[in-house]
Amino acid sequence: MKKVLILLTNHATLGTTDEANGTFAPELTHALHPMLAAGLDYDLVSIQGGKAPLYGTDMEGDEVNSEMLANEVFQTRVNNTIPASQINIEDYAAIYYPGGFGLLSDLATNEFVAQLSATHYEAGGVIGAVCHGPAGLLPITLSNGQKLIADKSVTGFTREEEVDYGTIDKIPFLLEEALTRTAARYNKVQPWHELVIEDNRVITGQNSASAGAVGKAIVAHIV
Repeated sequence: MKKVLILLTNHATLGTTDEANGTFAPELTHALHPMLAAGLDYDLVSIQGGKAPLYGTDMEGDEVNSEMLANEVFQTRVNNTIPASQINIEDYAAIYYPGGFGLLSDLATNEFVAQLSATHYEAGGVIGAVCHGPAGLLPITLSNGQKLIADKSVTGFTREEEVDYGTIDKIPFLLEEALTRTAARYNKVQPWHELVIEDNRVITGQNSASAGAVGKAIVAHIV
């Protein structure tokens, strides 16, 4: 059975504020849904291990999110994420970075996890990310010294969406600007519309509305 490594943040607040945050649950559950339907397994991994902070666990009318959050196996894995230092990267067919503001404060700069992802990609693996998840791609440097996304077309949460969400003055950095500076091309559509960009085994989605499509794209690459 092929397995996906899903990277969750350990950072439980929005930047340096005291607002509860972490990984945005629907961006985890909606991507995981098509993976499980395709018969894939998964591990939830974080830098430190242990319980991963989630928000967006009370979305009304979101049946996929509610069903997944009620799953006992899923909850056990959320509460006991595997420390990144303990995984064997060769065990995974794909890596997925769900979004959430917490990631901007740890995975966006963590060199150890970035090296795991670089090793995975250079061995032929697939890397997916959605919303703020592409911030996790920023520190990934390949063995030739080039940034993973330096020659890639990508997308991620936009400045307009930050303004709409009321977080523009609270985030550690603006993802759209960081991706524009690092990637070959940054793409976006109207705020809150689905957009998925695939470029040579790197799959990115603009926002939470794109999470399910990113999950399906990962499945298409590895099943």
